[in-house]
Amino acid sequence: MVDHLRSADWYAGTDRNAYIHRAWMRRGTPDSALDGSRPQIAIANTASDLTPCNKHFDQVAESVKAGVWEAGGVPLNLPVVSIGETQVKPTAMLWRNMAAMAIEEMLRANPIDGVVLLGGCDKTIPALLMAAASVDLPAVVVPGGPMLTGHFRGEALGCGTDVWRLSEEVRAGTITNGQFRESEGSMIRSAGHCNTMGTASTMAVVAEALGMTIPGSSGIPAPDARLLSGAHAAGALAVSLVEEGRRPSDVMTRESFLNAIVAVAATGGSTNSVVHLLAIAGRLGIELSLDDFDRAGSHVPLLVNLQPSGEYLMDDLYRAGGILAALAGVRDLLSPEPITVTGRPLTEYLDDRPVYDDTVIRPRETPLMLDAGIAVLRGNLAPSGAIIKPAAASPELLTHRGRAVVFESIEDFRARIDLPDLDVDENSVLVLRGCGPRGYPGMPEVGNMPLPAKLLEKGVRDMVRISDARMSGTAYGTVVLHAAPEAAAGGPLSLVRTGDWIELDVPGRRLHLDVPEEELAARTPSEASAAAYAAPTRGWAKLYVDHVMQADTGADLDFLVGSSGSAVARESH
Repeated sequence: MVDHLRSADWYAGTDRNAYIHRAWMRRGTPDSALDGSRPQIAIANTASDLTPCNKHFDQVAESVKAGVWEAGGVPLNLPVVSIGETQVKPTAMLWRNMAAMAIEEMLRANPIDGVVLLGGCDKTIPALLMAAASVDLPAVVVPGGPMLTGHFRGEALGCGTDVWRLSEEVRAGTITNGQFRESEGSMIRSAGHCNTMGTASTMAVVAEALGMTIPGSSGIPAPDARLLSGAHAAGALAVSLVEEGRRPSDVMTRESFLNAIVAVAATGGSTNSVVHLLAIAGRLGIELSLDDFDRAGSHVPLLVNLQPSGEYLMDDLYRAGGILAALAGVRDLLSPEPITVTGRPLTEYLDDRPVYDDTVIRPRETPLMLDAGIAVLRGNLAPSGAIIKPAAASPELLTHRGRAVVFESIEDFRARIDLPDLDVDENSVLVLRGCGPRGYPGMPEVGNMPLPAKLLEKGVRDMVRISDARMSGTAYGTVVLHAAPEAAAGGPLSLVRTGDWIELDVPGRRLHLDVPEEELAARTPSEASAAAYAAPTRGWAKLYVDHVMQADTGADLDFLVGSSGSAVARESH
């Protein structure tokens, strides 16, 4: 048990500084709130009108506050940097590290003893967990939950996934632009993040598998009253976490991360989980590598039948038994050792977790796919690794040889992909470079390149695509991502030329550019690509480009790896 609260270093005492800290907080709070005896619980709130998936968090925060007061703590709303995945340009990933750094500094600088982390939209849970890991104050995550399913002409819409699908059908001429626009008003039905197993849903699964949520809270639909009940419980738990001294470093261990990798595979989670898990582990000083994703996750069966790998959507998953019912199906693959924020192991919460619809959560004996985990590829085209999601790919393309069609930048791609004279066929391999962490900057979600219009018109719906970019967790296709080192960092992707033969062998974990070594050594990087690389001269973008690491280590900034704890040495006045 903790016998001294951190916040007492601000509020206890009779000197001028203690007076200042107390006096400016006396705006209707009881005297006992500032006497150094009650845990001060921050609510790191990523609510923003420009982060539509998190817009409901102010209501959630009120339930957290009630739980904190009930448990004897003092709740404090702390608005933090919020990144709207659907809104910000050039890409939300540019600011994940900035958000994590800003949140960390605010948690450290303020008189708080613990924190409740409210996250939903793609980058918010990763940023919150990175910050919490670096400051290591008692913390619990409340995932904001998915939206309810919208319908268009009687069919369920998977937000994100059906954007990609319907936009390709427009380009193929099978639906009209009017029909495409009409579907827009049906897709977003309620508060909450994407209702597919995209990155937002995946990071909620990750937070739960890491032990950082109250077990069973991930996947509750955003409009469901049980989300508010869970938020109330999280507020009360935060007070207990402070009193018991349980910190993120006690919960998130190497075995927790391996459990999270298994959970991502079993649920068909997003490839973005790779860069986020690597970055969070880096803040804790935990050794985690791309190879761990292959070893722990590649042979895990896919049990959750959700878009983009399957058929259903997040509210179906909750109805069918939820995340814990799905994890119960792979319980034997999970380490029983790691604890959750409650102090009990995650596996203890997997008892008596019935599946109410086995078309949504498949039995272990009849999975949607046997070996569903994210696969790590290596070879002379990605010596530090690249990844692919077999569950979202076309099986017949997982072993493929084709001629490269190279695009120097995303702008070059958009200018040429639909040209009638583009030398491309269904066996070609589309190669996009200049979209890695440093080159773009921020590693945008453009790896699932739209297919050439003339091939769409012929009925082609998938091709092998390779890039140093990411793709949305809602996306699908035979897409090789995160090729490292990226082209802008001197990676071999910068040397590929149109017409080169490329071999993809996912079962053999190989990505090979079939060009003799001596010829590759004689080539120089593409000048056209280099001209398009980001070259910021000031602000966050310059700091980012100068210090961002590669995707295979999590794309964090080199000076943010590790933690600084919660200590503050000096006074403010």
